[in-house]
Amino acid sequence: MKIKQLKWFVMVTFFLLMLSSSEAANRARADSPSLEEDEKYEAAIQKWADTFGRSTLSREERVAELRWFSQVAAPFRGRKIKSVAEDIKTHFWERDVLSGAFAEITGITVEDEIIGEASVVERLMEQQRTGRIIYDIYVNDADLVGTHLRSQNVVNLTEYMKGEGAPFTNPDLDLADFLNLEFGQDYDGNQLQLPDQQFANLYWFRYDWFTRPDIKQKFREKYGYELGVPINWAAYEDIAEFFTGQEIDGRKVYGHVDYGKKSPSLGWRFTDAWLSIAGVGDAGLPNGLPVDEWGIRVENRVPVGASVERGGDANGPAAVYALSKYIEWLDKYAPPEAKNWTWVDSGIQASRGDIAQQIFMYITWLSDDAFHKPGSPMVGADGKPIWRVAPTPHGQYWDEGMKVGYQDAGSWTIPRNVKGQRRAMAWLWAQFCVSKTITLEKFLVGGTPIRKSTVFGDYLTERKENWGGIIEFYQSSERKKWTDTGPNVPDYPKLSAYWWPNVARAIEGEVTPQEAMNAIARSMDESMGKMSMTKYSPHLNESRDREYWLAQPGAPKPERPRPQPQTIAYDELIKQWTP
Repeated sequence: MKIKQLKWFVMVTFFLLMLSSSEAANRARADSPSLEEDEKYEAAIQKWADTFGRSTLSREERVAELRWFSQVAAPFRGRKIKSVAEDIKTHFWERDVLSGAFAEITGITVEDEIIGEASVVERLMEQQRTGRIIYDIYVNDADLVGTHLRSQNVVNLTEYMKGEGAPFTNPDLDLADFLNLEFGQDYDGNQLQLPDQQFANLYWFRYDWFTRPDIKQKFREKYGYELGVPINWAAYEDIAEFFTGQEIDGRKVYGHVDYGKKSPSLGWRFTDAWLSIAGVGDAGLPNGLPVDEWGIRVENRVPVGASVERGGDANGPAAVYALSKYIEWLDKYAPPEAKNWTWVDSGIQASRGDIAQQIFMYITWLSDDAFHKPGSPMVGADGKPIWRVAPTPHGQYWDEGMKVGYQDAGSWTIPRNVKGQRRAMAWLWAQFCVSKTITLEKFLVGGTPIRKSTVFGDYLTERKENWGGIIEFYQSSERKKWTDTGPNVPDYPKLSAYWWPNVARAIEGEVTPQEAMNAIARSMDESMGKMSMTKYSPHLNESRDREYWLAQPGAPKPERPRPQPQTIAYDELIKQWTP
């Protein structure tokens, strides 16, 4: 009996060993790509290297970069991640084109969802609050960097690239090549967010009208100075008044365009540096110190108040002036329907042919065919744009050394609860979307540059006249004066929610501009006073009489008179821009 048992034991053991060896071999084959798989991925690399032929890299360099992505992603083939971004042209292209390219090259499937900007922020905050993974990575505005650095709820990319993420960091990422890397950094220069796309708000105008001798003469006779690019709001106002109601080439025209519908985007119209363009805050780049463009006073990285009574400027004369002029111009000089538009509705309205100028043009809209396609009212007989962009005119409270305008920087942001392989795959996807192989093509689609090599490269330099001044702007040193919200705003989602309802009430005439700004400043103070954050949590100043703070140097600033209008010829302005 013992001998039979021994024989059975030997046979069973041998069978189990053979089975185990077979399974190990199968696993090894699964873990090690077959020759056929290698050929498939190599073919994809070659295909997409050709597809992205309009690149700042040579074909050989493109193949090398794409091959790196393919090789480092090999352990993750067959896996899936989820990402999300706001609904602009650039991100639709990433979803519809780049996610497919990434899957073919790396074997990683990206479910890339496009939703409204407010929804992106809501879901990121929900993920941080609940710990539930909704997305592995977000394209989230760098405006939230102040929130992220205080909550410590996103991956510190600087630390990740040095440590756990080093094997998954593109050796050709070249951070020094990014245009505004600082937008996504904390006070100490750590990268919390990596720019994926960016766009400035600039002044837009009809160059063909502004240079017509008959129109120039008529303007000179009425206002006593030359029609040109307005340097200040006083000139912008005169130009808006001049054009509104005129008939040019058989059409009644307007001197201004904007949007005013009650919606979250109405808040962006103000928090996107409109107050600092008017002159709210102090000098300093990228954001005013000690008072920034939201009117928040920050001392030693700690927010201490937004109201004038606490040393802020959110309800000071400059802020009230900013809101008052916005409403006045919307009422007097914009198409009547503009009050019912959101930012998406108004985006390409300047292209319809009856708008003379726009003080607050997000240049991402200028990538639309309506501004470039032959046959459009915006394209001349020579096929070139008849419009131009220029620096944003500034208000009467603006001082030399302050920021001049705003740049939106949608930036890759990884929540801290996304870990391990999912974090690595998300990081690879982000880097793929900002790789030098791709970024020129991405600009050509969405008009959202992120790399110096893109805007200084031969392709755009040789064709810059096709973009009406956008390339000259990004090649100039002037662009450094256009910045994002910056690190001083301690909780962007919470504080931004106070803006649009109060601005809307002022537009409807329910409250005065002063009352609206008082409500915003008071709400921000009350909210900041209750915050308890991991780092640099707000600690409010004691409330003092307004006159005390208005008498101090810098912001908040006392009332100022309307200055003399100033303009400059566009062609002369361009000569002043230096790389």
